[in-house]
Amino acid sequence: MKIREFSIWLLLVGGGLLSPAGAALPEQCQSDCVSAYGQVLGKSPSGVEAYSNCNAACVVFEPSKVNGTYTGIKWQCVEYARRWLLVHDGVVYGDVDVAADLWNKVDHVSSVPAGKESRLETFVNGSASAPQAGDLLIYGREYLGTGHVAVITSVDLKEGAVKVAEQNFRNEKWPGDYARKIPLLQRDGSYWLLDAYLLGWKRVAR
Repeated sequence: MKIREFSIWLLLVGGGLLSPAGAALPEQCQSDCVSAYGQVLGKSPSGVEAYSNCNAACVVFEPSKVNGTYTGIKWQCVEYARRWLLVHDGVVYGDVDVAADLWNKVDHVSSVPAGKESRLETFVNGSASAPQAGDLLIYGREYLGTGHVAVITSVDLKEGAVKVAEQNFRNEKWPGDYARKIPLLQRDGSYWLLDAYLLGWKRVAR
């Protein structure tokens, strides 16, 4: 990371202003874009919009906020999942360096603004507990060295598929109110989502 970028990151952590309005996008966010940076890719069934991050190499150190609550760096996968939880459940999870860290380093969410903690339950891929709408799918570091996180928006056990909402995966327009479908297999009392690098799913305890 360059010195200037590191300085901006420190400002982000400290809650300061990150970049002047209208600042030029980094070079990697202006070329080889699947879709233009910031373009709306789609909306979840409840209307939570996902935005293009251009490509996996693009990082813009600019914070996203919902009613003053920080949701992450635009338009990373971690930001979308945190924003989705905030809109749906009024909770957020803490800071992580990369998406894969959600698996081992995050075990709770906090309500906004009260700060009351709720446990995040963890289910490995192949668990006896079927994935549910609202679960977070967590991918390991083997995926691009960072992992990935997506939100399940619906589960169809009869069809054998789940639909997910996400950012910064394919960075292409969604086919409907979901980014993609993932095959779901039930065998010998276990549930498997057939997707590379997937560790499992996390669920806010009710």
